[in-house]
Amino acid sequence: MPAKDLGTEGWSKPWSGPNGGACVEVLKLGDGRVAVRQSTDPDGPALIYARHEIEGFIQGAKTGAADFLLVGPEPARADPSTPRGRRAA
Repeated sequence: MPAKDLGTEGWSKPWSGPNGGACVEVLKLGDGRVAVRQSTDPDGPALIYARHEIEGFIQGAKTGAADFLLVGPEPARADPSTPRGRRAA
């Protein structure tokens, strides 16, 4: 949905850092869902997540499930069925 349809009040930047102002903004909606938008495009799209989806994301991040995103690029895999980190023979 367009983020502008959700208004301008209440958006926060919980993960803001020294990145020149480009960050993710979130808005907790009245029904418990969470809207996510790009701070540099406040009128652009907003992704809407159910409470259980946000809970799963946060818990997964806390337990390290997304740590692979922080390391260098993974070698290319020729075969998508090949386990991660191993090249197809």
